[in-house]
Amino acid sequence: MAVAPIRYFHRARAREETEEIFGERWLRFAYEHPVGRLAVWLLARRVLFSRWYGYRMNRPVSARLILPFIARYNLDVDEFATSPFRFEHFNAFFYRALRLGCRPIAPGEGVAVLPADGRHLVFPDVDAADGFYVKGARFTLAELLDDAGLAARFAGGAMVISRLCPVDYHRFHFPVAGVPGEPRRVQGWLYSVSPIALRRRIRYLVENQREVTLVESPAFGPVAVLEVGATNVGSILQSFVPGRPVAKGDEKGLFAFGGSCVITLFARGRIRFDADLVAQSARHIETYARMGESLGTAPAA
Repeated sequence: MAVAPIRYFHRARAREETEEIFGERWLRFAYEHPVGRLAVWLLARRVLFSRWYGYRMNRPVSARLILPFIARYNLDVDEFATSPFRFEHFNAFFYRALRLGCRPIAPGEGVAVLPADGRHLVFPDVDAADGFYVKGARFTLAELLDDAGLAARFAGGAMVISRLCPVDYHRFHFPVAGVPGEPRRVQGWLYSVSPIALRRRIRYLVENQREVTLVESPAFGPVAVLEVGATNVGSILQSFVPGRPVAKGDEKGLFAFGGSCVITLFARGRIRFDADLVAQSARHIETYARMGESLGTAPAA
């Protein structure tokens, strides 16, 4: 039986495209077949499995996978801060830095930017959304934040889900200027956050390990930034200094190997998302765009 392709809207090209999913055959077996789902439950969602895979990607022999990966997914090596021949292992290539200026930051104090390269869904009012990836598929902010008090501060607020694929640049950045607090770890499993998995069960986002950072922004008020781990992405590495002011677009941290996800929350009435993002998200279609591009504006901006 033919399987439905995963479609997204490419912002720069202004057209819909079909996603080429890394490891698609395995993912479809793992999340769409009963035997595969049992294997995920028994093994793949567990931290030890991802640690084992991360160990493999940290071995020097894994460097031989880099050039075939670049060729297979047509990555732009001119963006890399380091020559592809100089990475000591695949993980170093995976969380590579980019050359200065490769990701211009949208200007304006009242303009928020996308925190990562990837495929983005926006919800101007989380409470009014009919579903996230598909209609009827939802979770609560209290579940996501693992903190009912903090969730109350964002009731009726806005949310951005930024999904990163293995082929994407895997460092994440601050969407707004402000002062970040200490990141808080929420323990959980490591399910896949591929579209195949999330369209079947959106609750993986509130069942996986994640880290929550609250940023106090002069223009946008409190902003919660969450990094969600996934299968083979047990490592969420923060590089910022809590309590030290940051500019929008400053690097916040990085993910080690695998697909992953960043979720950004704004309080009620504190952001007006860009119209193109809203229009595609209303159709449950993700928009591919890159870190630093405009996400939305503060209402007073």
